[in-house]
Amino acid sequence: MNEAAAHRLPLRNAVALMRRHPGLAFGLFVVGAMIVLAIAAPWLHTVDPTTIRPRMRLRPPLGEFWLGTDASGRDLWSRIAYGSRISLAVSAAVASISLALGLVIGTVAGTVRRLDGVIMRVMDGAMAIPAILFAIMVVTLFGATLQTVIIAITLPEIPRVVRLTRSVVLTVRGEAYVEAAISMGTPKVMLIIRHILPNILAPVIVQATFTASAAILIESSLSFLGIGTPSEIPSWGNIMADGRNYFQIAPQLIIAPGLLVAVTVLAVNMIGDGLRDLLDPRFARSVGDVR
Repeated sequence: MNEAAAHRLPLRNAVALMRRHPGLAFGLFVVGAMIVLAIAAPWLHTVDPTTIRPRMRLRPPLGEFWLGTDASGRDLWSRIAYGSRISLAVSAAVASISLALGLVIGTVAGTVRRLDGVIMRVMDGAMAIPAILFAIMVVTLFGATLQTVIIAITLPEIPRVVRLTRSVVLTVRGEAYVEAAISMGTPKVMLIIRHILPNILAPVIVQATFTASAAILIESSLSFLGIGTPSEIPSWGNIMADGRNYFQIAPQLIIAPGLLVAVTVLAVNMIGDGLRDLLDPRFARSVGDVR
């Protein structure tokens, strides 16, 4: 194989992979577009999203204002573009923190029998509280800041990752190669690092994508209710909250950010479904047999 063909091979493999998993390709494309929108917001025909211009209030989507203006005269396109930063940042932070903490706690619960019962009873108690109600309680107690919103959304998501991680750890511990490593006297830390963690990462990573989509929805809900990120910081949720009283005369104030929330959540979920089929071929085959 010559050098040019060797360089083309990864591209061909990527194209073939996207053809086999079109949902994954669609999800990656949409999420990638949202990331580009968030990073490149200052250069995408935007202005300061917090600038109030009373004389420009509720302008239709024409000319200089691609999507019109809100009741305070702020450019809707600019607020949506900058608001994507908040939604994506909260989503990434919640998924990363819940993945890291849930992976550690779940692995401990699955490998240390003496702590298993205590940890899982605490997780069961935490899961008994609906995530949105818990988030409302935390934000109400500690104030509506970006950090508080991230913590409020993360805490209810950790038990879900813990339960998944523990169940997968218990399954892996029953495998022959793990039993052989235990019989040879492998230290528990090395057993976890070498044999357990590499075999539980796939389902946990898939769960992290669903956690990310849930974080976008909860953050938007909190902001829509007026207890999420402060209104001076644009986010898709508080953009919809600001425009709900003007839906009949300016429906784009609700429809535009609402569509972005829906499409982004759909894309992240499709990434999760695609990764599940890609990383767990046995599940994909079983689904195909059922169909």
